[in-house]
Amino acid sequence: LLAGLAQKWKTYIRHNNKKNQQLPYPCWLKSSVPSSLASISILATITKTIYNFHINFGSRSPCHQAHAHIFSFSVATMALSAMRAVGALKVAAARAPSSLRLVRPGLVVRPISVRMFSAGASKVAKVLESELKHEEGQYEKPKEVQNFLKNSPFKFVEAEGDVNMALERQMGDKTIRIEFQLSTPMLAEEEGEEADHESTELSISVDGKDGSGITFYCSTQAGEDHRYVIGNVKTYASAEEKDSVSSYNGPDFEDLDEKLQESLDEYLAEVGMSTEVCDFVDAMASDKEQREYVRWLKLTQKFMQS
Repeated sequence: LLAGLAQKWKTYIRHNNKKNQQLPYPCWLKSSVPSSLASISILATITKTIYNFHINFGSRSPCHQAHAHIFSFSVATMALSAMRAVGALKVAAARAPSSLRLVRPGLVVRPISVRMFSAGASKVAKVLESELKHEEGQYEKPKEVQNFLKNSPFKFVEAEGDVNMALERQMGDKTIRIEFQLSTPMLAEEEGEEADHESTELSISVDGKDGSGITFYCSTQAGEDHRYVIGNVKTYASAEEKDSVSSYNGPDFEDLDEKLQESLDEYLAEVGMSTEVCDFVDAMASDKEQREYVRWLKLTQKFMQS
């Protein structure tokens, strides 16, 4: 009986693997396998015990000697069949698809302990709290930022978590927009050595109502008289052409005729580009980086504490 059950199980698994599909769970497995290997193992043990008892004591009794060879053969066959059935079921179950494998009764799958995770998160939160106090205690709004926003016709545009910033103003039917991003602080290579002035990339766009316009790609530089350098000058007929990554960015500014360079430089000054704007852009790029870093500390600490 046990050998037959094991054979049925192996045949079912072999057929399922061959067809490479999920078959319905057989009714004979529902009724027999959940009682599982433990019951079969007990039966095999009992049968083997009866066999050993017969060998040690039964053969000594005169009334059993006449049938000793028959009983020995029968019990031995039952014991071996039971033990082989247990082994066959174990092998078949191990080779079964994961969808058909049975969980051993009483086996509890324990979740990963969160004690170590909570301890690690708590430690990170404490370090973040200390760093946050230090950064907030050292922070001070740059004077260039405060003074510029009070007296400038430009409107400052930014959003939390966004590295992009802009200055906007309206001049007649033209819209002027100066765009730039936060900058990463530069560290001195050696102690006592002052870091070089970090330039900030920016673009100055002058757009008409029909979408046509001109964009100056510039960067700030150290100095007092002329605080920016022009790289390229791009013109476009529509907003689509302006935003296209494959559109022509215009010639290098240094390759233009000197008189054309001077006239374009004067035009930039007329739309509001100045030393004060460059001072604001440099200061705000650094200030934005600091504020976003503090925001990152707060968000990370909040997450670790949740």
